[in-house]
Amino acid sequence: MRYYDDHGGDGAGRPFPDERPMTDADRGRAGEVRRDPLTGDWVAVAAHRMGRTFLPPADQCPLCPTGSAGSSGAPSEIPARAYDVAVLDNRFPSYSAGALGPAPGALVDGEPLWPTGPAAGRTEVVCFSDDHDTSFGDLGVERLRTVVRALAHRTEELSALPDVAQVFCFENRGEEIGVTLRHPHGQVYAYPQVPPRTRALLREARAHRERTDGNLLADVLAAERRAGTRVVLTGEHWTAYVPAAARWPVEVHLAPHRDVPDLSALEDDEREELAHVQLDLVRRLDGFFDEVEHLPYISGWHQAPTGAGRDLGRLHLQAFTLLRSPGRLKYLAGSESGMAAWVNDRSPEAIAERLRQVGAGSSPAAGR
Repeated sequence: MRYYDDHGGDGAGRPFPDERPMTDADRGRAGEVRRDPLTGDWVAVAAHRMGRTFLPPADQCPLCPTGSAGSSGAPSEIPARAYDVAVLDNRFPSYSAGALGPAPGALVDGEPLWPTGPAAGRTEVVCFSDDHDTSFGDLGVERLRTVVRALAHRTEELSALPDVAQVFCFENRGEEIGVTLRHPHGQVYAYPQVPPRTRALLREARAHRERTDGNLLADVLAAERRAGTRVVLTGEHWTAYVPAAARWPVEVHLAPHRDVPDLSALEDDEREELAHVQLDLVRRLDGFFDEVEHLPYISGWHQAPTGAGRDLGRLHLQAFTLLRSPGRLKYLAGSESGMAAWVNDRSPEAIAERLRQVGAGSSPAAGR
């Protein structure tokens, strides 16, 4: 467990012993990964997560400070009386160190079609605030600096582990997304294999480099900035844009102007501007629908893999929602779920125009 402080905190956070009582069932709970021979994807089998905490009342929130006002007084997952940002191991991990799954190279039912192995890696929870009732867009720039510092440190430390292929930092917000804890928090997944989306990106990036000798993600950013029609905001170091082939009813990407593999590689001035720009962007998302105070979304940092293909990866944030209009979700029905053939109900240009409209004049970067 680590605490990251807004003032005077070390870049690596303050380490603190994890004093949560652990049973034999808690240790190494992540199970196994199995390879799908039809797609090449690795699927984590984590049956223990069926019993994870689900939308507890506020006075029983496991991420609130122990003994905080409004709590039941029972010990929470975090022993501090107050904190700024806290990072702890997920009690119900999809991947973990010392996972008790089958040995590497094992086979399901002895069949060579179905390789399996332990779900090694890490699954961490990042608490953005000790205030149960706040939201990411309400945190303020000072706290965003601390969140960026914490995610950069977790990326650096986890990327150095031998069983980690890629680190993904993300936030699920809103019950429509499937959130099981209302407390403002994100997660960090350190995968033992490169996930499917990154595998597809690396495939396209490799082909693009062979054709043009360029970096695909950098060239996409440059093309979006030249066109300008889908640019939401731009600063000295960052640009936010709606991708030309956006899949979701509301989707926006945020990318650094410099080629950067991950959060830990950002320089001080890039981190400083990021705290302002990301906060501005989340507030624009919250204003997208007049009738929705806090847009339910998934917001995730795509970072370069730690091994093969690292030179093809490039840091960028993707934020999107399943809400196509107030009270109506975009269900991934037959075409999307069955064939991964996407249909978007709103044009990318219209998404960008709305995000520009709701944020006009809200920051020095607005409209530039």
